[in-house]
Amino acid sequence: MKKLIPLVIGFSPLIVFSLLTKILPSGDVGVAGLVAALLALLAMLISRPIWPPKILNACSLVIFTVLAVLGFALGTGDKTWLATWPGGGVAIIIGAVILLLVPAVPFTEQYAKQSVPREEWGSPTFKRVNHGLSLAWGASIVVIGVSRVLAEAVARHSSGHHLAEILLGAVVPAIIVLYMLKFTQGYPERVAHAPA
Repeated sequence: MKKLIPLVIGFSPLIVFSLLTKILPSGDVGVAGLVAALLALLAMLISRPIWPPKILNACSLVIFTVLAVLGFALGTGDKTWLATWPGGGVAIIIGAVILLLVPAVPFTEQYAKQSVPREEWGSPTFKRVNHGLSLAWGASIVVIGVSRVLAEAVARHSSGHHLAEILLGAVVPAIIVLYMLKFTQGYPERVAHAPA
């Protein structure tokens, strides 16, 4: 579980942003973006090595900085859409970036290098594990984003469907994250012992 802490720290800006956009008034999306951007910057600064920055941290810093600027710059009427859809939308964007970068730099590889000896970094098993993990995480984050967007759509277009909103907005994402954390712990061992 200790090996997962840097990964959880990497996702903390998205988690905090999603929570803040739910509990803060809709006009405070700039505050939520600023807090998330600062967390992403902190995650970059405490990551080892600091350079090159981890894909997840850099992507989060850029996205949340843009959202903070937009949140503070737009007028109240102009940012209604920004306050409504950001939690799910940001997850979809981050998940898509992770998926697009898998062929070049699987994002989990950057975290794995912190606990795997350097001589194993070029091995086919190391590459296979990180391609698989990055694909799974990217797809999971996109699904979480879609689920959160659906939860927001249910909340906006129907009354009395709080159960569907809670299931799509909180329960489904929590189950996916818990599954992915468990999957991330066991997957390298399964790949290492799989027949070639």
